[in-house]
Amino acid sequence: MKRRFLYITGIIGSIYTAILTILGFYATSRLMYMKLKDNDVILKREIIAKRFDQQWYETVRKENFWVNSPNGYKLRAVYLQPLDTTRTVIICHGVTENKINSVKYARLFERLGFNSVVYDHRRHGDSGGKTTSFGFYEKVDLNAIVTEVRNRIGSRALLGIHGESMGAAATILYGGDFEGEADFYIVDCPFSDFTEQILHILRSTTPLRTSMTLRAANLILKLRDGYTTNLISPREAIKNISLPMLFIHSMEDDFILPEMTKELFGLKKDKKMMKLFPKGAHAKSFNENPEEYEKAVLQFLHEFGFNS
Repeated sequence: MKRRFLYITGIIGSIYTAILTILGFYATSRLMYMKLKDNDVILKREIIAKRFDQQWYETVRKENFWVNSPNGYKLRAVYLQPLDTTRTVIICHGVTENKINSVKYARLFERLGFNSVVYDHRRHGDSGGKTTSFGFYEKVDLNAIVTEVRNRIGSRALLGIHGESMGAAATILYGGDFEGEADFYIVDCPFSDFTEQILHILRSTTPLRTSMTLRAANLILKLRDGYTTNLISPREAIKNISLPMLFIHSMEDDFILPEMTKELFGLKKDKKMMKLFPKGAHAKSFNENPEEYEKAVLQFLHEFGFNS
């Protein structure tokens, strides 16, 4: 009887382990290989919405260049130079997007006296890289971009970083690990902790509603891509950032909840501002509130002496 019980228990345990492994593999595949938006669809969307002026982009002074990532692939970047200035902002797009989505912010910063560098994250647009890591490897890539841009504009030039969604999280993670080359940060709808964000997404969009699935996924993620979700924590990185930072979020965002930005704002010690918009879905604060968005950025630059 005892032997039979142990046998049955062993079978149940094996089945349970197998199920967790399958679910973990499924979950990690959804993360690592999240379906990207088609490049032509992004371009058409931005043109129709009048956020991308094709004639301006084709005629503006610019330089296309590649940056070697320490992670072993090339990153595609464009240095947009409509102005005779070294004042520059690096713009980091969100997951599934590409550098074309960043051009609307480049035009905003042009009006505020800055040139811009837009680039494609790993596995996005024209850049290399096989997986999306939601900031873990992207922060290292951003450091490579910052170093290259700093070499181009000089050590005394004003340099800012603007990030949206995953790009905002990568900006915070970069600031926590590599702070030194930039002068200010603007983060639009970042998550504060990737583990919590993934649980929110799983519970909102899939039948996988327990943390057990994520624990299994983390074991597989470590094997497949070299990290676990707990290593992607802007709430920990923010504590190491001393540079001025503007936090932006829209209250209608149900993908990355605005409470995450409020948490990050509270954790940053000083040199900070926050703008919460009542209108706008995820990463749509600028799209829905362009004039107010620009005013918020201008106020931030003025507050910390960056608009002169």
